[in-house]
Parts: sequence; C-alpha cells; structure tokens
Amino acid sequence: MNPLRRRCSEAQVALMLLTRLPAGRLGEPVPTLAQAAWAFPLAGLAVGGVVAAVMAAGQALGWSPAVAAGIAMIAGLLTTGGLHEDGLGDVADGLGGGHTRERKLEIMKDSRLGSYGAIALVMALGLRWLLLAQAGTPWRIVALAAGSRALLVAALALMPAARSDGLGRSASGVGVWRLAVGLVLGGAILLGGLGPVAALAVALGMIVAVVLMGWVACRQIGGQTGDVLGAMQLIGEIAGWLALISLPSA
Repeated sequence: MNPLRRRCSEAQVALMLLTRLPAGRLGEPVPTLAQAAWAFPLAGLAVGGVVAAVMAAGQALGWSPAVAAGIAMIAGLLTTGGLHEDGLGDVADGLGGGHTRERKLEIMKDSRLGSYGAIALVMALGLRWLLLAQAGTPWRIVALAAGSRALLVAALALMPAARSDGLGRSASGVGVWRLAVGLVLGGAILLGGLGPVAALAVALGMIVAVVLMGWVACRQIGGQTGDVLGAMQLIGEIAGWLALISLPSA
C-alpha cells in the first residue's frame, strides 16, 4: 500500500473509532488504532463541523442561543454515539466508587451508570450547553473539537495502558512522528479557528485539564483506558471553552 493510501486508511480508522459517521470500507492491511491516532484531530474536525453546522442553522432560523446550542449538542452526541460522555460516566463511577485499583477498573468496565457517573454527566453536559450558548460560534466549535482530540494522541503516547486488554491497550504505542503530526494538526486548527492569543489560552486550558486527569488516572488505576481517554476529551474541551470565555475579547 502506498503512503497516501495508508494515511487515508488511518484517517478512516480514526473516523470509525471516534464517530458514527460513514467512513467507507477499509482495505487490507487494516491500520492499528495506534497508527491511526495522528488523525484524531481530523475526526474532531468532522464532529465539530456537524455541531457547528447545526448551531449555525439554528441561529439562522432565529432560535435563541440556548435552543440552538442544545440542538447542536444533540447532533454532536448522535455523531459520536456519546463515546466521550460514556467514558466520563464510567471514570467518575470507577474512581469515585472503588477502593482498590482492581475494583476501580472493574466498576469502569460495568456498563451500568452509578450516582457518581450520573452527577458527572449532568454537570458536564449542563456546563457545555451553557458554554456553547454563550460563546459557541462555528469556527470556535470546530477548533475546540479538533484541539481537544489532539491531546488524546499525547495521552496515548505518554501514558501506560492501565489494562492488558481494551481500547487503551490496543491504541498504545503511538510513535513520535504520529504524536507530532497529531499535535500540529490540532494546533493548526485551533490557530486557524481562534487566532493566536485565543488559541494559546485555549490550548493551555486544555493541557492543564488533561494533564490533571492523566495524573489522577495514573495514581488511581495506573494509566489510561478508553474510558479515561473519553473523559479527557470532554474535560479538555470544557476547559478550553472556560479559557476562551475568560479572555477580555471573548
């Protein structure tokens, strides 16, 4: 397979993993998740594009910012299948309800939602709704969706897998050049959508949030899992919005 087709196949895998959008059929050999990680920001670009388009359509129809943001969020959840929200709920239940590393991982693997997960989801979705209603413009939505997913590439490259199986394990082992490409893509989309000052503020906010989440995960369960990565994306995006609205020009 030539390099261009290989990169396209890797982008397809990223789109299939992070969204419910049609991505076509994969040819052989099928890239691994680690090989596809560099394209996570491109999947974020697609998700952000859907959310931004619905937000813009709602505003054009005269909907209030709250209604437009709410419908746009629903479109985003349908586009991702609630992947990141599912991760946040599982992580909140596991870290909040377990007393040992093994028990935390066991709870996180359970598909049932507990009280910690429910609280985390209600707070995260409510806060994201308010932030979109206050500051959500199409370019900002696209930029933050891509930028927050770029940091997942760094998490896969730098954090050990907490389990011997699962998504986090199968996607671990991201190489240096894939890490660099993922971060450059995410940074370029942030810069193009927000401008230099806002992009820097948002990037710093996201990095702080994701690093803190990674530190907690390493201390409590020994590394990353697919659920941890999902929680990182959602928390990172919310932190980016908070950084953005904190700027005087926002």
